[in-house]
Amino acid sequence: MNAEKFAAMLFLLVPQVVHLIAEQHSLSEEEAVKRFYDSRLYALLEDEQTKLWHYSPLMLFTMYDEETKTGEITFPEEAA
Repeated sequence: MNAEKFAAMLFLLVPQVVHLIAEQHSLSEEEAVKRFYDSRLYALLEDEQTKLWHYSPLMLFTMYDEETKTGEITFPEEAA
């Protein structure tokens, strides 16, 4: 995937994850953005090589939620 397409994918994906964070944790959108951008998951998502952009916003939220609660991130297994 070229850099332009990857940036477009993040542009569509990140707001959906942030919305779920804000909604589920009773945070403002601004606070949810800050917390997501500060997360290890977001750092991994920014790296196109990790292929995390393949996951749905709900799956990414679940991974973020796990990171905030346990400090760990579990990567779902890809369906064969």
